[in-house]
Amino acid sequence: QVQLVESGGGLVEAGGSLRVSCVVSGSILSINAMGWYRQAPGKQRELVAHITSGGTTNYADSVKGRFTISRDNAKNTVYLQMNSLKPEDTAVYYCHADLQEFVRSPYKAYWGQGTQVTVSS
Repeated sequence: QVQLVESGGGLVEAGGSLRVSCVVSGSILSINAMGWYRQAPGKQRELVAHITSGGTTNYADSVKGRFTISRDNAKNTVYLQMNSLKPEDTAVYYCHADLQEFVRSPYKAYWGQGTQVTVSS
């Protein structure tokens, strides 16, 4: 059974930094793209950052220059380093991975349970 477990969220003052991590475990043959999404109260879930298996990254305009996504393929882990945090970054952050469990099985999307990031003004 595949699991995505996030960690590293918390409370930080505006201008501060946090790093969230997500470990993928279970029956995994291959992981394609990985990413971070966030959902603030009353808002839709939105893409924050995305990284392909080859390391190509993509960011939401609102976090460009402040957030950095990276991955360690040997550890099946994706990270999001968040600097210069703003109160509007407050949200639940969800890890996402497109992965293949078995030979000839299709790639499927999996989600973590989310980790709360709160930025105080």
